[in-house]
This record gives sequence, structure tokens and C-alpha cells, in this order.
Amino acid sequence: MSDNFLFFDEEPEEIPTDTLHDIQKWKVLIVDDEEEVHAVTKLALNDFTFHNRSLEFISAYSGEEAKQTILDHPDAAIILLDVVMETDDAGLKVVDFIRNQANNQFVRIILRTGQPGQAPERQVIVNYDINDYKSKTDLTAQKLFTVVMSSLRSYRDIMALEKNRNGLETIIKASANLFSNHSMETFIQGLLRQITSIISCSDEAMYITSLVADDESGDGRLVIVAGQGEFSGLEGKSLFEVISPQQRDDFNKAITERNIVYGEDYVIAYCKSRSVRGALLYISNIAEPLAETDRHLIELFTQNVQIAFDNVLLTQEIEETQKEVVYRLSEAVECRSKETGNHVKRVAQYCRVLAELLGLADKQIEELVLASPLHDIGKIGISDDILHKPGKLTDEERQVMQTHAELGYRVLQGSKKPIISAGAIISLDHHEKWDGSGYPNGKTGEEIHLYGRIVAIADVYDALRNKRCYKPAWSKTETLALIEQESGKHFDPQLASILINHIDKFEEILASYPD
Repeated sequence: MSDNFLFFDEEPEEIPTDTLHDIQKWKVLIVDDEEEVHAVTKLALNDFTFHNRSLEFISAYSGEEAKQTILDHPDAAIILLDVVMETDDAGLKVVDFIRNQANNQFVRIILRTGQPGQAPERQVIVNYDINDYKSKTDLTAQKLFTVVMSSLRSYRDIMALEKNRNGLETIIKASANLFSNHSMETFIQGLLRQITSIISCSDEAMYITSLVADDESGDGRLVIVAGQGEFSGLEGKSLFEVISPQQRDDFNKAITERNIVYGEDYVIAYCKSRSVRGALLYISNIAEPLAETDRHLIELFTQNVQIAFDNVLLTQEIEETQKEVVYRLSEAVECRSKETGNHVKRVAQYCRVLAELLGLADKQIEELVLASPLHDIGKIGISDDILHKPGKLTDEERQVMQTHAELGYRVLQGSKKPIISAGAIISLDHHEKWDGSGYPNGKTGEEIHLYGRIVAIADVYDALRNKRCYKPAWSKTETLALIEQESGKHFDPQLASILINHIDKFEEILASYPD
């Protein structure tokens, strides 16, 4: 439709452009069926900047083209939308599409029309989720500048609130399971989103990363723990591989003085810690000077976020200590029976593979893996004469040896700790057989606890494939033949099938933990 787009002799405010960092631009969609409108709009806003970011113009010439364009550019900040194009209400249909089908509630929609009578302003404002409605004849260059500036401020604030909401949601989700594996990384990511959204200079040009000293290496190396923006995906990298040499002095100053250093367009904040030598919060590409309230928020962040990190590290240390005690106790038993500690490590990894391929839940898998080393704990009560006998056991000796299953169960039973409780079950059931010919209780099929069935086949596989005092190591072919033969007799048929069909995974573990 033919519309006249008029500008009066008004000039927009001049904004310095010599210090711009156009890392990102504000996307402005121009939707109009008149080429002249696109050209004049771009000319009027050519030198426009907001928060040191200029505009990127994207053109569409019909309502249908506009719909696809908004899908291709969901991060558009503003859409300057003509009402009358291929139809009298094409622009209004685009508004409905944006809000209700594309579910984009963020882009600021400015309706423009050269024929106000076709879509009365009051009716449009009431019925459609738009942010402004202008007659093209009223849009001088200055007024266009003003409406774009106010719309960008609105968009910036809406996106800051959305980022804040996402960050809070991430923190809440992570906090619910804060002390589980890998949750700390998620928790830190949420905190990063929060700090960048609540300080007043926050926008998409700000990037943030959290850094922590690696005490275990002994060299004070700083590594990235979590990052967003340009630092996203750099987790695990050394700090000094990422930052510029010019910033090293400021980082060293923050570490030495254990304080916050404010650079020209970045902040380096030291976070005190009880567990490590310290952590650093780094915010870069800050578009404008930080207000006092923003500086106060950063100080609060540095004082409190590390407390959560320290608590998680302490919990993880306790868990690691528990795991090590279980392994060392199990290894002590294996040493008594002239088997290496690597036996229990291999069995644990076989169990992991079997449980994963069986589709068990992550919690069950971890419980099984951590408890499996306790399967032969009852051997601590068996005499050396029987444990170390190189030849075949007599019937009486075999009966004594078989008591280790119940001995182990009695040692571990009654515990309220999941791993110890699972260890008791495994100790009791891992010598039961699918056909009921096992010991100590002659259980059959699924009467045998799944953990016991899994450890049974893992334990036998490893015993066959390695040398023992009473036999040489069997070959892979010999071992597979026996497992296939004992499927449905000694072993759960499903587990036997999994092991046979994925034998390469088990052989790889076998090679990784040699005796």
C-alpha cells in the first residue's frame, strides 16, 4: 500500500561513537511494503546508539515475510510494523502471531500507519499487545529517535528481569539438590545470571566467569569453573590462557590484596574461601560505570557465594572419604585372599556398565557401584588355610568358605546408610544362582536381589579372566562360552546377554585395571 513517510527538519541528539564496542547490536525489524520507508528509517537512525551498541536493521516487506523473520530473529528488540500491507490488517495479524504463536513477549512492537482510519488507535491499543502506535506523518526524526530509545530501555529492562527470573530458577533447581554430583556447577551458573541481571549496567554485552584456585596442583593455577557469554564453554581452562596479558596485574592485585579491583570496563572480585586459596569473580565488557548499589551487590556476592561452594566441597570430601574407606576395607579383604585391590575396582566398573545398559536410575547405579566392593567382606572371617589353598577345596572346606556370604551380611546389616545397606544385600545374594542351586538360601530367579545378580556375573567374569591361586586366567572365548552356557542356570539370562553383546566394554575395563 502506498504511504507517505515524512520527516521534518529535526536532528536527533548526537551520541559519541568513538568508544563503541559493537560486539552485539540491537536488532530492529522494519516491516513495511514500501522500500522508501525502509531507506528513510535506516537513514534517520543511522548513528543511533544505546549502551554503546548501535542498531542492526532487518527488513521484511509483507506480513507473511515478517512472521518468518521474527522466528529467525527471536532476539529482536524492536519491530517497526506497518498496519496496512498486503491486506488492511496484515500488521495486526503479525502482532497476533508474535505474541500468541511465536510466544515472543519481549520484542517491543511499534505500529506505524499512513491510514489511521483503517485501524483506529483506541481499538488497536485495547485489543492488541503493542507498545506504541504512531501515524507515519507524526514521526519526525526526533520522535522516531525518542520512541526507539524508550522502547530499547523497556526491552533492556524486560530482558534483565527475564535473566533474573532464569537465574533465580536455576538457583532454586540447583539448591534442591545442591550436594549431589555436578550440582555446584549449575548453582554457580545461576548465581552468575543473577549478578549480571540485577546490577544496573546489565545487558547482553556483559560477560562473566567464576575462577577458583586449584590447590591440588600445588602451583596456584587458576581455572575457570563456570562462565557465560564469551566465557561459556571455557570451563577447565587456565585463567591466563583466556585473559589478556594487560589484565594480569589486576588479577594478581585482586589475589594479593584479597579485594575487588575495578578496571575501565571490567571488575575482578576476590571471594574468600575456607577450602581453597580463593576464588575470583570476573565481569567484563561493562558498558557504563557501576553505581554504588551495584558495587555493594558485588561485595555481597563475593562474601557469600563462596560459603555455598565451601559447604559443597566439604560434603564432597566426606563422600570421597566414605568411598575410600569402603575401597580400602574391601582391598584389605582381597589382599587376605591373595587377590589384588583392582579386582573390586574392576567389579565396580563392570556393575556400572551392566546397570547402565539395564536402564537403572542414576541413584541406583551409584549405590550399586559404591556398594559392590563390599561383596566379599565376609571373607575376613575365613581362615587363611582355606582362602590360600591352591588346590580344590574339600566339601567341609567349601561349606566353611560359603559362610562368608552370611558373615558379610551380618557385618553390614542394620545400617541406615544406603551404601552399607546395599553392601549387606550384595554380600548375601551374590552367590545365589538363577536356577536355585546357589547359596546361602537357594533363592531363584528374581527372588535374588538385582544388585546380587549383577555383582554375581561381574564377579565371575573377573575371576575367570584373571589368574587365581587355584587356576590360570581364562581366555575371552572360554569365559564367554561359560557365561552363555550358564545363562538361565547360574546367571540372570538378561544380564548374561548384555555382557556377551557388550563384551568389548568389559574387556576395556579389564585392560584398564591390570593386576
